[in-house]
Amino acid sequence: MTGFERLQQAKRFDMKRKPIRQRQYLRPVTWLLSYPEVGKHHLKINRIRMEGVKPPFLLLCTHHAFIDFKVTTAALFPHRANYVVAIDGFLKREWLLRNAGGICKRKFTNDLQLIRQIKKVLTVNKDVLALYPEARYSLVGTTAVLPDSLGKMAKLLGVPVVMLNMHGNYLSSPVWNLKKRNNRIEADYSLLFTENELADASVALVNETIRKAFIYDEYAWQKENRIRIEYPQRAEGLHKPLYQCPHCLTEYAMYSEGNRIGCKACHKQWEMSEYGELTSVQKAADETTLVTEFPHIPDWYEFERSQVRSQIEQGAYSFTCKVRVDALPNAKGYIPLGNAKLIHDMQGFRLEGNFDGNHLDLVKPALSMYSCHIEYDYFGKGDCIDLSTLDDTYYLFPEGKKFSVTKLALATEELFAYHSRRKMVEPAQRVESRAASSASVM
Repeated sequence: MTGFERLQQAKRFDMKRKPIRQRQYLRPVTWLLSYPEVGKHHLKINRIRMEGVKPPFLLLCTHHAFIDFKVTTAALFPHRANYVVAIDGFLKREWLLRNAGGICKRKFTNDLQLIRQIKKVLTVNKDVLALYPEARYSLVGTTAVLPDSLGKMAKLLGVPVVMLNMHGNYLSSPVWNLKKRNNRIEADYSLLFTENELADASVALVNETIRKAFIYDEYAWQKENRIRIEYPQRAEGLHKPLYQCPHCLTEYAMYSEGNRIGCKACHKQWEMSEYGELTSVQKAADETTLVTEFPHIPDWYEFERSQVRSQIEQGAYSFTCKVRVDALPNAKGYIPLGNAKLIHDMQGFRLEGNFDGNHLDLVKPALSMYSCHIEYDYFGKGDCIDLSTLDDTYYLFPEGKKFSVTKLALATEELFAYHSRRKMVEPAQRVESRAASSASVM
């Protein structure tokens, strides 16, 4: 049986199954798994307006590393919660995740069934619903894009909204270098809206308040609090998010080793200090060229974003490559399908594959995804991006060296913003055109 035939016959994950209240016998287990870890990092929880706040409420959390879930458990103690978890989190442990309160979600899909399950948790079970709306670990320790639908959902649910903004979690295990560091961590645990405040607030105000509460910068926090990371290989993997040299502008030629990151094209190097700052340590081959320096790592990342944005505004963005495809229809395991072609251009994503005569054509328009989920060296198989329908998730591993999944993520966000702006401008232009036409015949 071919991989595609196995996928066709596979039973899909039951997304309609009612969420289970976290089993009483598992609650002590979650505490035992969480408290030693957060204790090792000297977790400090700053509670703001949380006096008397009890379930049910919507808990919004920043997303940095796996330790986030343990910090959330500690902050919520002694209350139980249901967590929205991506389908790969259920892999080989569906029973455990469901009974611990997990609710499955395929990332960056419009899933109305999830809203029904969330409402059941809050209105029937009257528990906490924990949500990580950034939907992926932070790439450079700063806030990811948040959807406008977040405010609408909060208004629809009509329960208090609580925020858990964590600090130091990313530093302890950045997504591009999962070696754990033992730095201290903090969390700001705050009430954003009471039920009455939420009822009186507009969707725009709710979104504005949530976005403000989500602001974080791990490297600024590290510098401000003098958090020292002595790990000698602290820069290894940093070339994954920082894929473009700011000196010669070459893409995909960056490398990192030890505490340094450099460019293979112009030989420029930077050293990462114990406090997370980058300093130029080696001149480039072309010393006459103006060197753009970014001591603050998130500034380098935003420079890359600006480069992608420029390509999109010029209508010049396009990426095509051969990818290996693994499908995940349920929590039992991945099904290798074979090779396909991934196209990402001004219109969005297209995945085209022919697997032993079976054709796969998946189209994800630019306006259907405000962001995307990427992984670095996913299970040792390489960097990947995943695209989902409501029934399947496809993990795509680009082949060759001339690519960066980070650029694909940035381009997804910038394409969504670009088309959203055009969608708003075009109706106004049509109105102006009709008015001009009417005036011309008067």
